[in-house]
Amino acid sequence: MLGMGHTFDDLVAEADAAPVDGWDFSWLDGRATEERPSWGYQRQMSRRLASASAACDIDTGGGEVLAGAERFPPTMAATESWPPNAALATQRLHPRGVVVVVTADEPRLPFADAAFDLVTSRHPIAVRWPEIARVLRPGGTYFAQQIGPATMAELVEYFIGPQPEKWAELHPDVQNAQARAAGMDVVDIRMERMRAEFFDVGAVIYFLRKVIWTVPDFTVDAYRERLRELHERIEADGPFVAHSVRLLVEARKPG
Repeated sequence: MLGMGHTFDDLVAEADAAPVDGWDFSWLDGRATEERPSWGYQRQMSRRLASASAACDIDTGGGEVLAGAERFPPTMAATESWPPNAALATQRLHPRGVVVVVTADEPRLPFADAAFDLVTSRHPIAVRWPEIARVLRPGGTYFAQQIGPATMAELVEYFIGPQPEKWAELHPDVQNAQARAAGMDVVDIRMERMRAEFFDVGAVIYFLRKVIWTVPDFTVDAYRERLRELHERIEADGPFVAHSVRLLVEARKPG
């Protein structure tokens, strides 16, 4: 582990070269910590999948979360738009009978109407409520852990300033309204705010390269001076603290 005492250039070079495919964050072990939501999304998702007949996991990443399910329904699909992640998900999920579909970033899901009785997603890039409603059967359920408003706000503001419009869109009230507008009934929506700590600037760089919506135009070269200031701040004051925000959302298509 690199960290205290290593030069800024060492930390930057190491973090900028690290592979960022998939949603495995083990590279950050010992360099960053983040509290987890209390509700245990993966466990709850697994329970729902076990009793479904046809399900789809949207924005599956490298399939890490979905692969944690004990049992899949007879029909199980997953979508992913980033080719390196889709390749990882294919390797991980195909042996268990899951069909991984590479999607472009267009709004439409590549499935027929009423194809599934369960749609899941952990940290969807955008929540396309009309499409979720379309591919669900009457009585079907959407169950997701979504990004909440002002997640990692301290990190975002350090690099690019407040993003009130983006944050407003992720608010539970807005998600509730969008779901209802698409004809869905929101059964449950909960929000939690969790503490995250970054112990060196390399951890920040890795996180921003991997979680690309945090600072959308992030590159090491573009933000080198701001990163250098952050390195000096961490060396002097200790870990950089931010807070992630998560929503647990369950919605049903009327039967």
